[in-house]
Amino acid sequence: MAMTGAALLAAAAITTSSFVLVNHRSHHQVTMREVDVLDFARSFMTRFTSLDPFHANNYVDRVLAQATGDFAKQYREKVNEVVLSVAQAEPTKGIALDAGVERWNDDGSANVLVATEVTYQSSDGKQKIESTNRWVLTAQRESDQWKISSLQQVI
Repeated sequence: MAMTGAALLAAAAITTSSFVLVNHRSHHQVTMREVDVLDFARSFMTRFTSLDPFHANNYVDRVLAQATGDFAKQYREKVNEVVLSVAQAEPTKGIALDAGVERWNDDGSANVLVATEVTYQSSDGKQKIESTNRWVLTAQRESDQWKISSLQQVI
């Protein structure tokens, strides 16, 4: 009787431990996927908001390399306007202040809210101007990397 009770108790402990382990690994995978997409979103938005008018073509190439879907199509359609705009802009230094996953979509993509700060000098060079913005982007995994399929500034 005691052996049967001990065997049932051991089986219950093993079952509970297995359930906890599977649950922990599943939670860990979700967390790591979220960390991965947030790192990508912060990195992309830092580069996207940092303009160097002397390297406008490189800027456009970098953005297009990380674009997919509608965002890539729209960006390609306006590539000449973007190059001209960046070439005429003041140099800026962008930084992603914070980011968070708004939601995961059924197709595995993630909607991410990113707060950015852009710093630049006034045209006379006497003032340092800072501008804070919020963006919603959709990051979609293609092969082994994330890409942006949608990018919208939140007003």
